[in-house]
Amino acid sequence: MKKGVGRWRPPAENSTALITPEGHARLKAELDDLWRVQRPEVVKALAAAAAEGDRSENAEYTYRKKQLGGIDRRVRYLSKRLESLRVVDAAPADPGAVYFGATVELEDQDRGDIVRYRIVGPDETDAGRGWISIDSPLARAMLKKRVDEEFEARLPDGVVGFAILEVDYGDR
Repeated sequence: MKKGVGRWRPPAENSTALITPEGHARLKAELDDLWRVQRPEVVKALAAAAAEGDRSENAEYTYRKKQLGGIDRRVRYLSKRLESLRVVDAAPADPGAVYFGATVELEDQDRGDIVRYRIVGPDETDAGRGWISIDSPLARAMLKKRVDEEFEARLPDGVVGFAILEVDYGDR
């Protein structure tokens, strides 16, 4: 690869700037850890690797430079993103309908499976916990729906029909 030629990356899609209080705290903790713990350790290791001599053949130096670049990119992203996010910590005026922060129990009408999802911001999705982004096709399709309403969502496997069994906002 030629010097000065970077890898082109398409611009990121605009995502909804909402986040739960838990997600906001997690992003702030990640930024703090990157800036106060990880970055100083990598800078120290980079300085030690640089002191070893010929940098063009020094794998440790090359690795640490890339690691530092990754940390700096993530720090820049988190710093900007945290400024633009709006923390949503209250239930909506109409808690009977599906909005941001809702935990929704659905029935897949084709298979009869019961599934639970929590609608969260794009920065805090977690498939293992059933947390889906408000920007996802499923979340978009169920917004403003109520218990016993049916809807269809265009998912990667095709159009799937669902029925809403429960909407919950927890202790908000």
